[in-house]
Amino acid sequence: MNLHKTALLCVFVMLAAAPLPAGTHSEAAFKKLRSLAGDWEGKDEHGMLVKTNFQVLASKTAVMETLSPSGMEEMITLYSMDEDGIALVHYCPTNNQPRMRVVPQSDDVKELSFDFQGAGNLKSPSTGHQHHLVIRFEDDDHITETWTWRQDGKDMPMVFHLTRKK
Repeated sequence: MNLHKTALLCVFVMLAAAPLPAGTHSEAAFKKLRSLAGDWEGKDEHGMLVKTNFQVLASKTAVMETLSPSGMEEMITLYSMDEDGIALVHYCPTNNQPRMRVVPQSDDVKELSFDFQGAGNLKSPSTGHQHHLVIRFEDDDHITETWTWRQDGKDMPMVFHLTRKK
């Protein structure tokens, strides 16, 4: 390989490995997700208890949520930066793994609306799976999560109002 090609390859590798520029909307939104670290409790739309916990992992590059609604097995969701957006993988007790993504439009994040991008271990699109998530930041100690379950083309939202435990 000649010197010119080697230099171009080095520049390409450096650019590909470079972090997102400081101040991107995704960075501000991900920082807000990291600020959720800790235990949360609340109620669903039927008044049933729900608990969740957020942990910041891997040198602050991932956030893991462990969600435990009453009467359901716990669910794990991993959030991470993904170029100009934030991606998530949801590990569901139904043994599929929906992937969702959001591209924040502002640094002043009031809510994140994650859209379905595909799923691991999903037999068909009509098989029941989490299809959408909206996290609304009410204030530093209150959030609302609206998970949308899709099965046979029908959507069923599950709403969780959560308060940070002191």
